[in-house]
Amino acid sequence: MRHGRKVNHLGRTDSHRKAMLANMASSLIQYKRITTTLAKAKALRIYVEPILTKAKNDTTHSRRTVFSYLQDKDIVAELFRDVAVKIADRPGGYTRIVKLENRLGDNASMAIIELVDYNTVYTKGEVKTEKKATRRRGGSGKAKTAGSADVTAADDAVVVEDAPVAEVAPEETATEGTEEKGA
Repeated sequence: MRHGRKVNHLGRTDSHRKAMLANMASSLIQYKRITTTLAKAKALRIYVEPILTKAKNDTTHSRRTVFSYLQDKDIVAELFRDVAVKIADRPGGYTRIVKLENRLGDNASMAIIELVDYNTVYTKGEVKTEKKATRRRGGSGKAKTAGSADVTAADDAVVVEDAPVAEVAPEETATEGTEEKGA
């Protein structure tokens, strides 16, 4: 019986399976969609989703952890630079598996595995990428209230400075008009 054995070995040795999944994950990150067999797509989803979750936190430790799985620094850079920005607000489920017809040669069931946020058919090209507000602790509450009053006073000063600039602009155009008459 297969109690507790959840890994699909895919008919390969451990080292071959890890290398194959790393290469497939790199291709998925690079091309955003790949076609493979259904069993490999399901195994790849289990392999790549924790990597994508780890990429949402851009620290040196998470970069090194992801690099230990993928072994390609260009793909790791693309993952943290482009892909992580798009999946930042998604709580999980970064990939989608779509079943295809069976392969002609050996009748294997085929599937497309793709990154959800990069499919323009379902997202209609509208993907929101909002930066999460970071929370910082420390400081007393009194300093924060005094600081906010200074900020509003500074904002008022900026508005006052903008008004004289608008008055100066018509004078400059008048001088330009007199130069044209003299020429």
